[in-house]
Amino acid sequence: MKNGKPNILVVNDDGIDAPGIRALIDVMKELGNVVVVAPDSPQSGMGHAITISKPLRLDRVHIYPDVEMYKSSGTPVDCVKLAVNKVFKGKRPDLCVSGINHGLNHSINVIYSGTMSAAVEGAIESIPSVGFSYDDFTYDADFSKCLPFIKTIAQQVLEHGLPQGTLLNVNFPKTDKIKGIKICRQANAKYAEEFDERLDPHKRNYYWLTGIFQNNDKGEDTDVWALANDYTSVVPIQFDLTAHHAIPFLNNWKLNA
Repeated sequence: MKNGKPNILVVNDDGIDAPGIRALIDVMKELGNVVVVAPDSPQSGMGHAITISKPLRLDRVHIYPDVEMYKSSGTPVDCVKLAVNKVFKGKRPDLCVSGINHGLNHSINVIYSGTMSAAVEGAIESIPSVGFSYDDFTYDADFSKCLPFIKTIAQQVLEHGLPQGTLLNVNFPKTDKIKGIKICRQANAKYAEEFDERLDPHKRNYYWLTGIFQNNDKGEDTDVWALANDYTSVVPIQFDLTAHHAIPFLNNWKLNA
C-alpha cells in the first residue's frame, strides 16, 4: 500500500502504446497507485516465453500523465519479472492486471496468449492477477462497455483476494449490450489450423498460419457459450499443470517391475 491505496501493476502483450492498455490504466487509476511495465512492441502469441539469450532493456517513459511507466525489450512475462525484481524491488504489488487485449483469449487460446501468460506470471509471484481481453482486433477498438466490469472485478479481487495458485481469465464480447458476468469453465475448443503456403520473390516457400475456430463443447457453462450469448466470461485458471486425475491411472502401470 502507498498513500493508503493499493499498488497495481499493469502489463500487456500488445505494446506499451496500445489503446487497450490505456483503457486499463484509466480504470486502475481510480482504484490505486498504478505502475506500468509493458513491451516496447507487440508480443501477441508469445505465451510464457522468457528472454535468456540476450540482455533486456527497461526504460522509463512518459506517455500518460501521473503514471509511472516503463517499456521493456522483453516478453510480457519478462515485464512482470522485471517489475517485481527491479521496479517494486522485491515487494509484491497488491494486484496485477494484464490487457486489455485486442482479441479474445478464451478456450485453448489461454495457452498461447502473452496477455494471459503475464497474468500467470503475476500469480506465480503470489500476486492476485487478472487478464482482460476484448473481442475486437482493431487498433481503434471501443473498450468503453468493458470498463465498468473491469472495475467491479478488480475491486472484488482487491477486497477478497484469490485462492493460492489461481488467477482470472476475463473475456468481453463485442455487443451492443453486455448482459452481465458468467463464471465459467474453459471450453474444449480450438482452431483447426492450416498453413497457407506461398512463394517469395526468390521462389522459396513460406507459410502463414491460418485456421477456423471449432467448438466441440456444447456445454452452456463455458467461456465460449457465455461470449456467444453476450456475457462477460470469467474463468478461474491455475498454473499447476498436473493432471491429478491421471495419477491413479499411471500408478497402475508396472514401471518398477
